[in-house]
Amino acid sequence: MTRLLYELAGAEPDRRFSPFCWRIRLALEHKGLPFEGRPWRFTEKEAIAFAGSDKVPVLVDGERSLAESAAIAAYLEEIYPEGPRLFGGPQAQALTRFIGHWADGVLHPALVPLLLTDIYGVIAPQDREYFRQSREARFGRTLEAVCPDPDAQLAVFRRTLSPLRATLRTQPFLGGDGPLYADHIVMGAFLWARSVSPRALLEPDDPVAAWRERMLARLGPDSRALVAA
Repeated sequence: MTRLLYELAGAEPDRRFSPFCWRIRLALEHKGLPFEGRPWRFTEKEAIAFAGSDKVPVLVDGERSLAESAAIAAYLEEIYPEGPRLFGGPQAQALTRFIGHWADGVLHPALVPLLLTDIYGVIAPQDREYFRQSREARFGRTLEAVCPDPDAQLAVFRRTLSPLRATLRTQPFLGGDGPLYADHIVMGAFLWARSVSPRALLEPDDPVAAWRERMLARLGPDSRALVAA
């Protein structure tokens, strides 16, 4: 059985840049489940219509097809209990929802003004009109107006990491001695940025930078190749 993970890609098929897709890629590797990553682009809605979704990630696991990263992660934990645990138990799974909401509501919005125009520069030509129209409708401004001062926004982003930084000063991973899905959620944001922008987000002595290196070192060979692409 071949598992398929549909992942958002840029003009280059190896440029996988959705933070939500990275969460599931990391979760599959965490569980030791083999899969094939399949590049998907914004305007290829029909390719994933079978899953009842117009967004990725979409995971095809045998006869099952699932969309939305939180639902996929919960499915992997339930259906494959023999692998390493993603959450560390039901209470930790409940607490991980907070990390997901923090990433979606705080971390990602702090990255958007740093990345939005970079994303536009790396997506496939056929996606550019859709991306510009949909994002400008979402933010009520042009892409360029969302990203007026990257240097100022970088300082905002670094301040946003304060709770993450404080935690990682006392333990190597958000999951404690080893990573859990909470780590994958946050790492998905950093892999999103790494996939589209050369900007250095962290100071070298930042505890978050050391954690990011530990997370990068754990990537499987296929993911490592994508990061290096």
